[in-house]
Amino acid sequence: MSPLETAERSDHAARLRARLEGASAQVAVIGLGYVGLSLAVALGRAGFTVRGIDVDLERVSLVNAGRSYVIDVAEDHLRALVAAGRLSAGTTFERVNEADVVVICVPTPLRKSKEPDISFILSALESLLPWLRPGQLLVLESTTYPGTTEEVLQPSLEAKGFTIGRDFFLAFSPERVDPGNEQFTTWNIPKVVGGVTPTCTELAAIFYGKVARQVHRVSSPRVAEATKLLENVFRSVNIALANELALACRAINVDPWEVVRAAATKPFGFMPFYPGPGTGGHCIPLDPLYLSWKVRLNGFEMRFIALADEINRAMPRHVVSMTTDALNNRGRCVRNACILVLGVTYKRDVNDVRESPALEILRLLADKGARVRYADPFVPELSVGELKLVALPVTPSVLADADCVVIVTNHCGFDYAMVAREARLVVDARNALGGFPDHREKIVTL
Repeated sequence: MSPLETAERSDHAARLRARLEGASAQVAVIGLGYVGLSLAVALGRAGFTVRGIDVDLERVSLVNAGRSYVIDVAEDHLRALVAAGRLSAGTTFERVNEADVVVICVPTPLRKSKEPDISFILSALESLLPWLRPGQLLVLESTTYPGTTEEVLQPSLEAKGFTIGRDFFLAFSPERVDPGNEQFTTWNIPKVVGGVTPTCTELAAIFYGKVARQVHRVSSPRVAEATKLLENVFRSVNIALANELALACRAINVDPWEVVRAAATKPFGFMPFYPGPGTGGHCIPLDPLYLSWKVRLNGFEMRFIALADEINRAMPRHVVSMTTDALNNRGRCVRNACILVLGVTYKRDVNDVRESPALEILRLLADKGARVRYADPFVPELSVGELKLVALPVTPSVLADADCVVIVTNHCGFDYAMVAREARLVVDARNALGGFPDHREKIVTL
């Protein structure tokens, strides 16, 4: 390489750094789901010009109309950015060539075999490659197994002729969005960044420093990838422990909720986790299996992950068993019983049903011949296999008509006093009715 070419390549980092520090860079965000749209709006509000790219035409149309479909993205913020020309969306990748930074925020599901499915990452990369140019920073935010950035993305970029760390920059920064959490946002959740080279890390840290109050640098993308997985392994294992505690306490006639509350009074060495109907969302049911799959390839078996997954995935069936037993104890067969499920999203006060335990509970109850209904203010319609359901309002008559009400998601908007008063029988998987001891005789808890 000639001295001129060497100088030109070293200038790429300096030019990009200047544009990032001045927030004058253009950014392309690939994938406009919970993570991508939240990030795009945060970047736009920080002064960047953002182009969102998604294969979903409906999402693209909504963004360009300034209409938010993500519960954590304020519509007035989105509308203002669109009107100011700071944020736009499309389905094609040509304008990636104009971007200084490209961020991939696409889903990473599991295959039926419980192996990682990075096909969305591969598809995004394939679409990006023709439009990438020297001087850009590419960041992967999609949760994935350790090694993806260096083993999958880096070789493809190098095959295009880029030298990572010299004329093209590559990093991984795990998303940490917690849907529905008003306390922790993009700004006050620390951002972990790991680049392929120190220059890659530095540029990615400058970039995220514009939208996150704290940026934590790690030594490699592999460390950053493992960090995200550890966070959700921790949650999965402890939720499984709480679920198993609930089963154990049931066997010895002890209230597990009271046990956890009492243990939580200890000011050190304990963090409360609570039992429930199972885990849901994209993170906890899926992410730990990305780590266990990767280490299994290297001859190590993570038994905690496997056991936690087994316990958590068994909880929907346990809730159905409790419902069946509760009906039987009152002389009512589950077949032809009218069962109302309260809450079908995977967590409280969000509109996301991905991997929600409610879906499995509804399916299992329907398979047993029950007439299933549901109520959820965040989900007006729901499909579960061949079942096509429409949300019911939570009224005294709807509650009284049900042979059993099953509380799966404890939305804040539900009137639990009315549920306790009007329902004939309640299986409460969230301890939502724990404050109504006068109705204890008709409430069954985990």
